[in-house]
Order: sequence, then structure tokens, then C-alpha cells
Amino acid sequence: MDRFHTMTVFANVADEGGFAPAARRLNMSPPSVTRAVSELEERLGCRLLHRTTRSVKLTEAGERYLADCRKILAEVEEADRHAAGIHAAPRGSVSVSAPLLFGCMVVTPILLDLIDRYSEISVRTLFVDRIVHLLDEGIDVVVRIADLPDSALSAIYVGSVRRVLCAAPSYLAEHGVPRDLSDLDRHQFIIHTAMTPGGEWAFDDNGRSQGYRPNSRLLLNNGDAAIKAATQGHGITRVLSYQVAPLIESGALEIVLEHLEPPPAPVHVLHKEPGQTSARVRAVVDHMVEHLRKCPDLA
Repeated sequence: MDRFHTMTVFANVADEGGFAPAARRLNMSPPSVTRAVSELEERLGCRLLHRTTRSVKLTEAGERYLADCRKILAEVEEADRHAAGIHAAPRGSVSVSAPLLFGCMVVTPILLDLIDRYSEISVRTLFVDRIVHLLDEGIDVVVRIADLPDSALSAIYVGSVRRVLCAAPSYLAEHGVPRDLSDLDRHQFIIHTAMTPGGEWAFDDNGRSQGYRPNSRLLLNNGDAAIKAATQGHGITRVLSYQVAPLIESGALEIVLEHLEPPPAPVHVLHKEPGQTSARVRAVVDHMVEHLRKCPDLA
């Protein structure tokens, strides 16, 4: 089998999480798929997949090779589109990444509208709470909530989100509403670790940066879990404003120390430089930028 074919088969096995679903997706027989991956591993001289009777997982070498495969396959697909003279048509698969909760709450409805609008575009998402590298991981479009370092990527500003402290009304009724940082010493906290870099919360008092180090017995690595604990009255937590907007509106949570919030975190849509952007990626970028700029949860 040729290299391109075996790479395609391997990428589909990894994406589908098994040989049988990959075979169905590729319209191949399961033995043919197994044989293609085995031939690829034999040619490379290393194991790409851990196989058990219940699951198929990537080895460390497999993870690195998959990232390279995705880049190569995407470039070949783009070359085919150029040769066919359809570069201007929004058609094909686009991969989109965003932070987990933002992806679920904000990006997913936008993507659903996108696929209704463009019948020949398909979307694959990667919603994770870590820095995603477009080139290394074969991702086309990324939504990032953070100040951006200089890079070769094209970044389009679409808004910002606040870093807010909030708690349930029942908790505040029992423990009091903090009016300044010193009041926090009398409170209980729910630490969302991603929002507490170095174990500290940053504040801004009339342009003067201040830090506060909250102590807590509850340290959670997931914003959804921290918000749930806060709504149940377990203390004050810090999250991003869009994550709690419906709960603030309904009265399930209240924001405190709003006057000491640090500057909002910018939200950008990132993709490759414009000269390298295909019509399908451009269509997705334009659609997301248009809708994110209208999003009421982005200031």
C-alpha cells in the first residue's frame, strides 16, 4: 500500500477510536484496515497503537505521528482543491478548537448555524482547557481567551470576558458580602485552579495591581465543577463572566468585588496567515467572528 493511503487509514483509526468504525467510515473491510496500519508500523519500525479487546489508544510515537499525518493530509487536500480549481468554494472539513466551557456554551451554537449555512462544510472540534498549537496539532481555527504573544498566526479580536468573583445569595446572606480585599479573610473559597495561576487571584485597585492568595480545602480543575459548588453555597469562586452569565441573570449567583476586577481577558479567533487560508477556513473564520462579536457575553 502507498504511504498516503496508510496514513489516511491510521488517522481515521485514531479519530474513530477503533479499526471497525474506521473501516465503516472508509468503506473498507476491517482486515484491510488492520493490515494497512500493521504495514505502516512495520515500515516505521515502531508501534503506533496500543490494541486491546476493548480499545485502541495511541502510543507516544503514535501521537506525534498523528499530528504530522494531519498536517500532511490537510496540505494534500488543499493541493487537490487548488488543482481542481475550487479553492474559492467553501467545501471540506475544518477543525475548530476552544476552551472547554466556551466551546460548549458559545462556539457550538455558532458551528451549528455554520453547517446549516454551508452544506458542504464539515466540522471537527477540540474543546480543551490547554494551549492548542494549530500547526503541530492540525487545527485550522482556534478561539483563545488570553493575551497573545507575538506569533506568525493571524489573530482577530472579537471581544473580552471578565474575571469575576461570585457566590450564591444564600452563602452571602450567611457570611456577608465582601467590600474590599481584607474582607476576604473571613470567607470560604472554591479554587478553580486554571483561574488561580501561582495560587493567587489578581485584582486592580484604581490601576494598582494587587494579589490575594485564597486558602481552600476545595481545589477544582474544572470551571463547571467550581460553578456548581458555588451555586450550592460552598463559598466564593473566580470564573470567567460568560461561564456564569445565565446564573447571574437568574439570581442563582451574585458577583462580588466588581470594582476590583482585573482588566478583562481578550478573546481572539486565530488561524494561519491570510495568504495560506483556504475558502473553507475563511468561511468558518468569518462566520465565527461575525457571531462572536454579536455575543452578549463578550464585552
